[in-house]
Amino acid sequence: MPKQRIAPILWLLFSAGGIVAALMIPVLLALFGVLFPLELVAPPDHAHLLAVIRHPLTRLVLFGTCVLALFHWAHRFKYTLYDGLQLKGLHTAINTFAYGGALLGSAVAAYLLLLLPA
Repeated sequence: MPKQRIAPILWLLFSAGGIVAALMIPVLLALFGVLFPLELVAPPDHAHLLAVIRHPLTRLVLFGTCVLALFHWAHRFKYTLYDGLQLKGLHTAINTFAYGGALLGSAVAAYLLLLLPA
């Protein structure tokens, strides 16, 4: 029974992570990977960008984006191994690796974004 109680939460994290990843990551990649380096858009100066990143709300949004994207990956990876590769017999190992990796990555993101001094 405990497996069924957590399943809706994992599906919620999966869908929220997909939405956030689809909306936030392409914009960040376009800005910082293409537009700013090619100077198609005037890049912000270092002081301004540092002030934005030091703001607590920005750090919280970046943390949420990282956490949700990691759980989206974990759920997708789990079902790729289950259904795509037919490895349903390794249920415990796959869950431990996928969701443990997402939790570990979330802890690293929390340390880097929330606990390190700005």
